[in-house]
Amino acid sequence: MGDEKKPKSGGVWPTVKPFVNGGASGMLATCVIQPIDMIKVRIQLGQGSAGQVTRTMLKEEGIGAFYKGLSAGLLRQATYTTARLGSFRILTNKAIEANDGKPLPLYQKALCGLTAGAIGATVGSPADLALIRMQADATLPAAQRRHYKNAFHALYRIVADEGVLALWKGAGPTVVRAMALNMGMLASYDQSVEFFKDNVGLSEASTVLAASSVSGFFAAACSLPFDYVKTQIQKMQPDAQGKYPYTGSLDCAMKTLKAGGPFKFYTGFPVYCVRIAPHVMVLSLSLSLSFLYTVS
Repeated sequence: MGDEKKPKSGGVWPTVKPFVNGGASGMLATCVIQPIDMIKVRIQLGQGSAGQVTRTMLKEEGIGAFYKGLSAGLLRQATYTTARLGSFRILTNKAIEANDGKPLPLYQKALCGLTAGAIGATVGSPADLALIRMQADATLPAAQRRHYKNAFHALYRIVADEGVLALWKGAGPTVVRAMALNMGMLASYDQSVEFFKDNVGLSEASTVLAASSVSGFFAAACSLPFDYVKTQIQKMQPDAQGKYPYTGSLDCAMKTLKAGGPFKFYTGFPVYCVRIAPHVMVLSLSLSLSFLYTVS
């Protein structure tokens, strides 16, 4: 009889909690990795190696330059990661219900991850665009700089200057990147947890950290080509004749492939791995905790 009272823990909070946990953990991770993300974007924009970019930024712009675009980064996490992790937890819970409470096979987890990635990226695309614009601004000639004050000023200016739909410029590769990142992260994380727990015998905490490191690598490997194209599309400006360097994502990918070969898409891969891994670790811990609290 006492067990029948358990459903009382219903209401809004169990549904909202995965979204809150996801957004909060993403924002915390962003505060930590923002300087790495800034260096990654500058490398992709052809500013040199990680060491060169770091020295140049310190010399010419000061320490504050590493946190340029932080407001947009936090807004991106508040939208993209909140929607991505919240929808992932809801999708997996629904799938577990449909499976009569049995654990999900890997392909179903991957499918939930792909869907959640697409939802999150669509919601977070405007903030992502603002972040890239703010991070790339100092690399432009003085006359072309936009001088956005913060994320909301950037969004306002983009709408005023380019129209509402411009907020989703680069949304195609952003969505595909998120789907690839989620696929690489979730598939490898699931397999790594099984390996480290069953074959190596690591503790719960050590298993999460080790599996997160592995999944961070695969998430980076799967998503960096799309991230590279996304960055090029989002930061581009028209020339004197009003013509953009790329007509779209496919055009950008083909021109990049022709000019630099397939490895061009992996420009800044070590920095990107370092940027992704902390996010994956924090988010994996958050997902594990939110799952335990939701089902308890």
